[in-house]
Amino acid sequence: MFKTVPPNVVQSIRAFRVTDLQAEAAHLGQHFLYAYCAEATTKQQVLANIAQAFHFPRHFGKNFDALKDCLTDLAYKAGPQPGFIVVIEQLPNTPKFDREAREILLDVFRDSADFWAGKKVAFRVFYSFQ
Repeated sequence: MFKTVPPNVVQSIRAFRVTDLQAEAAHLGQHFLYAYCAEATTKQQVLANIAQAFHFPRHFGKNFDALKDCLTDLAYKAGPQPGFIVVIEQLPNTPKFDREAREILLDVFRDSADFWAGKKVAFRVFYSFQ
């Protein structure tokens, strides 16, 4: 399924279906992380949705730095990782979560993909906007 998808990438979900991505994660023995953000309208709500869906610790700070820490250092310190397929659906386009906020969020995932690339662990992120 991933013949044309690099192992460490952040890209629009486009032609992929969530169920197919989930099945591919199971087939590859990788973590499947899924967050649906259509109800969120603010940065804090988007981050809370991601934190809850990804089972982050209760002390998660609901800011972009804390998100990066959870996606990288916390997961790395938990032990060897088989790889990740991450899906974030329906990111909002609202005054309190605008284009700039979406780009910062995607940059956090890009930085996380780079981190895992350095560890030779696949980290693929697929996203969609409302």
